[in-house]
Amino acid sequence: MEKCSVYSDSEREALQFKWIESEKAGCDLGEAAIRRWVKEHWWGYLRARWLEHLQGKRFWVELDRGDFGLLQREFRENTLLLDRILDRLKSGQENLDIILWALDWKIEVPLVLKILEALDINSRRLACRFESPS
Repeated sequence: MEKCSVYSDSEREALQFKWIESEKAGCDLGEAAIRRWVKEHWWGYLRARWLEHLQGKRFWVELDRGDFGLLQREFRENTLLLDRILDRLKSGQENLDIILWALDWKIEVPLVLKILEALDINSRRLACRFESPS
């Protein structure tokens, strides 16, 4: 299995963003474009990688080894609910948003909480730490 690095891949993404934005502007935007990518895209990028890891699609070395493929091992009897929760996480929603959604739709909240506790999104945050080019 291919092992990937969140930090290496995110640096590539940020540099690609810098190149595209610099082309649009007609000049090298440099460090400002990198900082903008971090501000606007880091958390969404990280969440997408984390979900890939949980689904067993790609192993990211900075993420918890025990989480790899978790969704293939757990919640098989609740795949529809899990898919709905993952859709919300992919769109940037947080635990409280998902709990309120479950309440609004009269979905069994203890089951939603069990899934959210297993996913433990709030402990899966990494700081962006790659070095920006000079």
